[in-house]
Amino acid sequence: MARRATLVGWALLVPALLAYVGFVIWPLIQGVQYSFYDWNGVGVATWVGFDNYLRVFTDPDLLGAIRNAFLLIAFFTVIPVSVGLVLATLIRSMKAGAFASISQTILFLPQIIPLAAAGIAWSWMYAQTGAVNQILSGVGLGWITRSWLADYTTALPAVGLIGSWVLTGLCTVLLLTGIGKIDVSLYEAIRLDGAGWWREFFTITLPGLRQEIAVLVTLTVIAALSSFDIIYTSTQGGPGRATLVPGLSIFRIGFTQSDVGLASAFGIVLMVLILIVVLPIQRLSRTESR
Repeated sequence: MARRATLVGWALLVPALLAYVGFVIWPLIQGVQYSFYDWNGVGVATWVGFDNYLRVFTDPDLLGAIRNAFLLIAFFTVIPVSVGLVLATLIRSMKAGAFASISQTILFLPQIIPLAAAGIAWSWMYAQTGAVNQILSGVGLGWITRSWLADYTTALPAVGLIGSWVLTGLCTVLLLTGIGKIDVSLYEAIRLDGAGWWREFFTITLPGLRQEIAVLVTLTVIAALSSFDIIYTSTQGGPGRATLVPGLSIFRIGFTQSDVGLASAFGIVLMVLILIVVLPIQRLSRTESR
């Protein structure tokens, strides 16, 4: 019976394992291989060693794309997680009912909208005659209206706020779920001691959400560093290279400039950067939870 159970387990595992190897591991191995060649995807490949990697770290445009991706972390991670904490705490303080349920649904709606559609919709709203400028003019702030995505100084923050809008609902719902797992008696005990909302938040809520926050930081950091859809549909990296990010650079290098080797090298560098940022977060969260 034990042997039969083992065979059944492997029979269920093998299809998924083959799919993972075929669609993840094998393309990754090929990407690493291509990164050491000068190849246009059609002709004969020429061995260049680490030249493609040197180009990644010496090309100002590619370094600028990496810098923009790290700047987006403030909008894709810091803002959604912070706002999500506040919203989750406020919703938890409400009595369970229709309003709380509707609030969660409305907040989560941007998460189910395709990122490409979100980018297109927000590009319309950011236009000179779009909803954002109309609202600003309506409240007496017409002097700051502009074409937000066409301005070198505001394009990247404007795109970042689209990411904040998309991810805030996910952060709120996940944190709200985490708050629901915290023992209610802890809140009752600290209230009997005369603690206010601020102390209650930092003493019970925030430590109790450590694992959820680690998961959200991991997901949102990956979304920031590998962003593509929103940038491509809203600015295509413009104006100039103000919103150029690694994902869009890899797409252009590989499919427009037909430099498969450089695109592969940049993709490997991006993967390593994501691992360098994400793995310490995961390790720290496991260490603190023990």
